[in-house]
Amino acid sequence: MARRSGRATSRFIKLQEMNLRMIAALFFSVCLAFPPAAEAGLYTASDQIVLLSQQNVGSVLVNSSAATVVEFYASWCGHCISFSPIYKKLARDIKEWKPAVNIAAVDCAADENIQICMNYKISGYPTIKFFHAYSTADSAGVPYRGFSRDVRNLRQRIIDSLESHGEPWPPACPPLEPTSETEINNFFETNTVQHLALIFEDAKSYIGREVILDLLQFENVTVRRVLNTESGLVAKLGVTEFPSCYLYYPDGNFTRLRVNFEARAFYSYALQRLPGVIRSGKPPPVTMELVKNSTQEPWRPFDRSRVYMADLESALHHSLRVELAVQSVIKGDALIALKSYISVLAKYFPGRPVVMNLLKSLNSWLKNQTVDQISYKAFKENVDNTAQVPDAALPEGVRWVGCQGSQPHFRGYPCGVWTLFHVLTVQASNTGGSDPQEVLTAMRNYIHNFFGCRYCADHFENMARESLEVVNTLPSSVLWLWSRHNRVNNRIAGDLSEDPYFPKIQWPSPEVCPSCHMLKDNGEHGWNENQVLTFLGSYFSFSRILLDYLEDENKILKKQTEKHSHKLEDSLAQKHIERIAREALDPITTPVEEEEEEEEEEPQDETEAYEEDNEGGEDKLAASDIKDKASEQTPRTNAKLEEVPGHQQAHKIPRIIGMRLKQRRQQEDIVDLDSFVNQHFKAKALQLAASSRVKQRTLQTKVEQEHRQELSLGMELDAGLGMIGLQPIDTDLDLNSIYQGKRLKKRELAGQYIGKGVELFQRGHWISVLSIGFSNVDISLCVILYAVSFTCLVAMYIFFRNRFRRRRVKIALP
Repeated sequence: MARRSGRATSRFIKLQEMNLRMIAALFFSVCLAFPPAAEAGLYTASDQIVLLSQQNVGSVLVNSSAATVVEFYASWCGHCISFSPIYKKLARDIKEWKPAVNIAAVDCAADENIQICMNYKISGYPTIKFFHAYSTADSAGVPYRGFSRDVRNLRQRIIDSLESHGEPWPPACPPLEPTSETEINNFFETNTVQHLALIFEDAKSYIGREVILDLLQFENVTVRRVLNTESGLVAKLGVTEFPSCYLYYPDGNFTRLRVNFEARAFYSYALQRLPGVIRSGKPPPVTMELVKNSTQEPWRPFDRSRVYMADLESALHHSLRVELAVQSVIKGDALIALKSYISVLAKYFPGRPVVMNLLKSLNSWLKNQTVDQISYKAFKENVDNTAQVPDAALPEGVRWVGCQGSQPHFRGYPCGVWTLFHVLTVQASNTGGSDPQEVLTAMRNYIHNFFGCRYCADHFENMARESLEVVNTLPSSVLWLWSRHNRVNNRIAGDLSEDPYFPKIQWPSPEVCPSCHMLKDNGEHGWNENQVLTFLGSYFSFSRILLDYLEDENKILKKQTEKHSHKLEDSLAQKHIERIAREALDPITTPVEEEEEEEEEEPQDETEAYEEDNEGGEDKLAASDIKDKASEQTPRTNAKLEEVPGHQQAHKIPRIIGMRLKQRRQQEDIVDLDSFVNQHFKAKALQLAASSRVKQRTLQTKVEQEHRQELSLGMELDAGLGMIGLQPIDTDLDLNSIYQGKRLKKRELAGQYIGKGVELFQRGHWISVLSIGFSNVDISLCVILYAVSFTCLVAMYIFFRNRFRRRRVKIALP
């Protein structure tokens, strides 16, 4: 016994002295040695089972540092199909035993694996064989004959196989022999671990060895088993119950480890949570002070036993505005999945009124879409509520509280998605939903079509395909999602994605819900599902969701309104810039459609509109006014008189080209035909001289700012008489004397304006008359025709003159 204890101590010391980097390298080498095979047959990579094939069977079973348990099965075998859930559960149960033990499987029904099964002499299915560490190429493994369909018995047989390994002892496997009082007294002289846990048990108990293997991947803690026959140590610590666990310290002090039940699962959980205990290869848990400085946002203190609405709204934001944005066009099954997802949110999401209004509006919009595809741009406009549905908004940005991680890349959105769907299943159960699988199906289809982590989506799809059809009640849907969440936690525990400050555990923990845990008759840990269901219904209920750290609804609506206003202004500014660019390229010709739009926007009484614009004074002149009145400030409706103090400038005579024909009112003053001709051709000359309409409007604006006395001419072409008339002056209006004087003064300025126009026109009257109704092309054609005619006449003249000369010469000959 002493020799075995000494050998165990020496192996234990060597194991503890292994460098952390060597352990990490060994772990990753094992992972690399197990490339995923084609996911066919009864198992997938989601089951944490190594799928053997011709490519990896040699590296897994031959000369490996880890022992391997292999199931040889046929996918058509009924017994194999019945045993597969037990084998999957075994893989999850001893997941922490890596790298000492690995679980593998090979489908002998696959053509490519027939040779493997023949090499290992497989004659029936299912067959389980144990391969020791450093097995040779000719080793056929140790078969488990008559194995039980029970995880506990299989686990114990694996332990027996590990202990049967001869020398040298595999370095990846910890010592499993019982310890002695002498070894314990000298333990801290050669080891620097922080905690030494002693599990007192009888010789037939496997609890101590199971806990030793459960803690294999953790540092700063060592677990040793002590038999009840070690009387000296039992008396020293006063042990009276078997099994029981005690913590032994370097100074000789000890204390009993308090757990709900004296069982393997409770010991392992409690020891993994001791201060200073960390997973190998993972950084130590950060303190609160470090957490505050390691994230981009300040750390938000929160209650771990509560759900926060900020997490749910943040998950919605990322889902609807970020994750869905990857697909520019949503169609087919993805569109069906999106409609189902939004429908479930609109029915069961326990959000604030503004968020619920938006989800209902979005759901209504999707239901009205009869096409087989939609663009994400159109969907995003509804998410952002561009239609301005009253009191509807979804806050932008994320604000994690219960889902915040110690580093920016930890937790966050994945935590928020799990929380969101837990809340939806509980709400559906509490409100009496009609379809037990409604929420789960929506979640499954959303993850399958949109979830960014495709590896995670594949794992979730495997779980749903495996057992989702068994959900037939609303409570069972709550429990199904909870159990699958725990299965995911078990699979990714210890991964690089695990936050050391928030380790992956089987939730709820004994501290959070003691009544949820129980001990089965065989001593195994079990879940009291009735208590779990009660706990989940309370934990994720609407009444227990905290509203801390939320932005005020009024501020959200205000931000949304301001955002839409800025977008509208930007859009109008962009259109204005594009219009200016078009007009700059073609300053003379204005499209007919544009003229019609401007005509519709003009007030019926142009003189009144002009006076209203001018009565505002300089206070109303701004960039926004120019945008709003761009259609009104056309050369037809804005005839201005440009004057500078001390310097008289040439007047701009309004253009009438392109004006619509309007019925002249009875009270309009009539101008004779000469005035019409003068103004018509003067306007045309000014139009050709202008560089662009933009420059013309700029000058008009400048005149409006500098002068208050402007000409308000409303030039209209009478349909019946073809005359130009001033805008009518309604003499029956009850106006004060000041206002009447102002209008009379404008009439006088109008007369002066026309008179000066006539004087300027007299000089080029006849040249202008020649161009009435003719374009440059017409005049050019006329000139060419005249030139051709003149050339022909000259040619005919020369021809006949020469001919007559020849005749005269012939007649004169004798």
